Amino acid sequence: MKRAILVLVLIGSVIGGSVYWMKSRRGGDTKPVDEKPVAEESRVKHDEKGRVVIKMDDETQGNIGLLVAKPAAAQLSPEVKGYGRVLDPTSLAALVTESAAARAAYAASSNELARLTTLAGQGNASERALQTAEATALRDHLSVQSAQDRLVLSWGKGIADRNDLPAFIRSLTSQDAVLVRIDLPAGETLKSLPHGARISTLSGDTSEAKFLDAASHVDPQTLGQGYIFIVTPNELRLLSGEAVTGYLNLPGESLTGAIIPREAIVRTEGAGWVYVLDSGSEAFTRIEVALDHPTGTGWLVTKGVTTNDYIVVTGAQILLSEELKSSIKAD
Repeated sequence: MKRAILVLVLIGSVIGGSVYWMKSRRGGDTKPVDEKPVAEESRVKHDEKGRVVIKMDDETQGNIGLLVAKPAAAQLSPEVKGYGRVLDPTSLAALVTESAAARAAYAASSNELARLTTLAGQGNASERALQTAEATALRDHLSVQSAQDRLVLSWGKGIADRNDLPAFIRSLTSQDAVLVRIDLPAGETLKSLPHGARISTLSGDTSEAKFLDAASHVDPQTLGQGYIFIVTPNELRLLSGEAVTGYLNLPGESLTGAIIPREAIVRTEGAGWVYVLDSGSEAFTRIEVALDHPTGTGWLVTKGVTTNDYIVVTGAQILLSEELKSSIKAD
């Protein structure tokens, strides 16, 4: 009996030792828990000026479809930026109709006065009838003057004195043309009248506008000097009340710069940016550009980028996404 117990104890010791030896060997082959894999180096760096630089080799650039190009040179007349809206022509049409009706009434009463004057000279019309005709003609003449005064005070002489008012009104009511009022910031004035403007919608579409006249009154909401323009033809399909931005063209030396295409612009940190390829062709620097001078194809930039730079025209948003991913990993 004692011998059997001794054998069982020996067998248990051997098994326990084997298990311990296997665990020790297995544990020796396992890496320490706190040992981390080597992190991949970030592509996003900063240069000595603090600007974001994204490093990317040619193969990666091709794989993600990046395209670069030199921006085109361009010139623009000196401009002043203002804000405004598309005007409702309803009141203008009503005033023009009222003026036309007054003129028609005056023409009729004037002819009647002339007829009665002739008859009175022949003794064929009474003095009372002649006086009534004179009073009617005078009243109609004053109505014409009143309608014209209201038209000038409301819309300015540039519109009121047009020789083609009926056709002008038809173009506005059919929305083939629209009137736009652009107001300058309060307290800002122009030394000379603008000769035109570029009108930009909230979506960034632009159209040229012809200057008509300075506004006849100050808008109580903006408190700035206003200017009236006409956009014809109305290719942007602007609607009454629509908010717009206006770039008033002024006499003087033209602005010279580079045209940045819309697809090259990325917006972040409350500003517009472009990615410029470095001389080694394997890094892109994000450079801020001012979006103060929109054109039909993009923006005219006078600082930060030149026509000798290569900018990313396809894939700029991909580079911005690369930046954002890098910042998330860093956090």
